[in-house]
Amino acid sequence: MCGIIGITGREDAVEGIIRGLTRLEYRGYDSAGVVTNNGRDLRTIKRAGKLEVLRRALDEQPLAASTGIGHTRWATHGEPNDRNAHPHVDPSGRVAVVHNGIIENYQLLKAGLGDARFASDTDSEVAAHLAARELAALDEPDLLTAVRRVVSQLEGAYSLCFVALDEPDTIVVAKHEAPLIVAHADGVGYCASDVAALIEHTRQVAALLDGQIARITPEGFEVVDVDGAPVEPHRYTVDWDLDAAEKQGYDHFMLKEIHEQPQAVADTLLDRLNAPPGGGVPRLHLDELRLDEGELRRIDKVFILACGTSLHAGMVGKLAIEHWAGIPVDVEVASEFRYRDPIVDPHTLVIAISQSGETIDTIAAASHARDQRAPVISLVNVVGSTLARQADGVLYTHAGPEVAVASTKAFTTQIVGCLLLGLYLAQVRGRMYATEVSDILARLGQVPAALEQVLDLDGEVRELAERYHDSPYTMFIGRHAGLPIAMEGALKLKEISYLHAEAFPAGEMKHGPIALIEPGSLVVALAPAGHVFTKMVSNIQEVKARGAAVLAIGSQGSVVALKEHADHVLTLPEPPHELAGPVLSVVPLQLFSYHVATRRGEDVDQPRNLAKTVTVE
Repeated sequence: MCGIIGITGREDAVEGIIRGLTRLEYRGYDSAGVVTNNGRDLRTIKRAGKLEVLRRALDEQPLAASTGIGHTRWATHGEPNDRNAHPHVDPSGRVAVVHNGIIENYQLLKAGLGDARFASDTDSEVAAHLAARELAALDEPDLLTAVRRVVSQLEGAYSLCFVALDEPDTIVVAKHEAPLIVAHADGVGYCASDVAALIEHTRQVAALLDGQIARITPEGFEVVDVDGAPVEPHRYTVDWDLDAAEKQGYDHFMLKEIHEQPQAVADTLLDRLNAPPGGGVPRLHLDELRLDEGELRRIDKVFILACGTSLHAGMVGKLAIEHWAGIPVDVEVASEFRYRDPIVDPHTLVIAISQSGETIDTIAAASHARDQRAPVISLVNVVGSTLARQADGVLYTHAGPEVAVASTKAFTTQIVGCLLLGLYLAQVRGRMYATEVSDILARLGQVPAALEQVLDLDGEVRELAERYHDSPYTMFIGRHAGLPIAMEGALKLKEISYLHAEAFPAGEMKHGPIALIEPGSLVVALAPAGHVFTKMVSNIQEVKARGAAVLAIGSQGSVVALKEHADHVLTLPEPPHELAGPVLSVVPLQLFSYHVATRRGEDVDQPRNLAKTVTVE
């Protein structure tokens, strides 16, 4: 959601900015712009629409400077048009800014600026006005000091990036509850909202923490707090390269990432056993756990907090933790959690799930839980992300960069991460012997090979998508571990094809949803072999009797029975454990959504109105 990149100290800064913005397109945006600072004036070009529109404008009006900042905007305040696109420049032409997030008190700040003329409808422009005013009040121009004074007046979430005419080789950035990184390599200074924008230049980056402000020049960067005292950001090394973020021959990033799932799951499971000192049976361990095992043994309740696709992974996590660890679990929509007075105390474990580790709703919910002294474990894919840093423990999913807005490999590795957490809690609390945990881990190690078999169904799925690509309504149904996957399947179809799709617990059909079934409806039923299979067969018969076409996702142990009742059956290998079944059964639904969307000519990687990383509430 919105993207920022700044470069200083490089002759072709604009070219580098555009390449960086291209690598941030996956975050979602509806306009883009660039501003350069050559010491004589601030030159800005910005356009609504995709980056190609901005590129054409730059071809017609080339910008040349060694310092510049660029932005892709996902509209919140004001329509997605040229005037509301970033960057924003104050009326004097002295300061320009780009902004991710929301300045909640911008109207009050605008009123305090009197009759100042505003050129946009955004909340962001006020930051440029304030910075110009603070610069004018200084005896000697100093953009860092001006920005420190500006951020002390702001309320809300933001990552801000400023340039000022008085300091042509300087970029100043500030961060609060929205991701921002800085870097320096080979005489060039950089900033960005995502490491993907900088990976071609350096792997050594520093993530700013909340309240930190940085001055970036070709000589390096310095980081201070709002009072001007030197502080240290979170420095780390990026563990993937540029090739990992390229399509590598696939038509879309989404298809590439679907096919990367066997390796992503294998990487998530890799090296999870440690032999205890002095020998003995190896024990399961997490990446960075800063919680005492005694504290985990005292836990009497678990909250799983997540949004969107991550919420569905959390629903599988609930089943795993309750089954293996014997602790009651509530799965909560993170954006609602802190508004309902949840009962949280030091004996409540909170598991916060986010692909990016920057989802603002999940970060805020986890912070609320920590304020109540509850221990927090985060399940994230991005090393050094805000949620990873703020939690008491973190389990990384090791999926690698995920570029497509619609999550695929991040989701399946989140499920695996939830299974690992369930096993770990069972181990710590003495509910399972180390040998039992090791046995289940060995069985989970068979999942990557099973995923390869599932991917072989791509041709069959493509034929089904061709047949049902214009279906006006699709219902997904499931029970137990199939329900979260039904919900994920409906979400995927909605996200990228814009077709009407819903998911329901199969047992709830008789309580209302079956009224929606009519001849021509498509019902996708998650029906692998298992303890709820016979119930699913009954539910399939109910919708068939009312004229629906049924696509069943079954397994080798259920396919014979399903073929008697369903119009189409996709046969999956038997999962090595019933709770690992969702990792396999979601893949045909990902492929189905992908092929339906491409058949309809939709932009699969960047669906309308959506963003990869949701950084505003």
